[in-house]
Amino acid sequence: MYHLSIKHVYKKFKNEAVLEDVNLEFSGGHIYGITGKNGTGKSVLFKIICGFIRADAGEVVADGKVIGRDADFPESLGAIIEAPGFLPYQSGMKNLEYLAGIKKIATRDTIRETMKRVGLDPQSKKWTSRYSLGMKQRLAIAQAIMENPDLIILDEPMNGLDEEGTAEIRKLFLELKEKGKLIIVASHNREDISVLCDEVYEIKAKKVCGTSDRSGNSKQNADVQ
Repeated sequence: MYHLSIKHVYKKFKNEAVLEDVNLEFSGGHIYGITGKNGTGKSVLFKIICGFIRADAGEVVADGKVIGRDADFPESLGAIIEAPGFLPYQSGMKNLEYLAGIKKIATRDTIRETMKRVGLDPQSKKWTSRYSLGMKQRLAIAQAIMENPDLIILDEPMNGLDEEGTAEIRKLFLELKEKGKLIIVASHNREDISVLCDEVYEIKAKKVCGTSDRSGNSKQNADVQ
């Protein structure tokens, strides 16, 4: 089972702390929610987990490997952080093929099936510059899951999706959880959090200040400080 540990993580920008002494433990087969107001450090924490930026102190251990020492990034990772950039004058399928060429894990057939799973037509020649916001978000989700990663990091994954699309994507995430994936979600939508997440953590005043279950009930957890 995949395991992720965040130990005493501290991060500052221009001498101002954003995260202080963050300690968290995550295990596969669960969906975890990260909440907090804008600017509290949710995206920064996600970037540190993914290895996109380094913590000034502390460490992230992904499946037994310290990020930044044993590996630059978690080896089995899919992520949406901020607005993903796609080649504007290529189709969704072409964009995913280019991305898949980096690791050479996802085959063309896998990409086609993944696009269908998120509600996109892999045969469409429409440029991504002509995609609606919801279509771009579906494509972003497809790129995050097409390589069958064990760790999936999702920053506001429902942006731009209508009610039907949101329900479809929630169902997809719950199916991935049942397959043992470790999913961490940040969302301002309380319903997303309540429907999806087994445990919810709040970042407040630069720290993870507590945890609750999906019903919002407070829980004691020795791994949260």
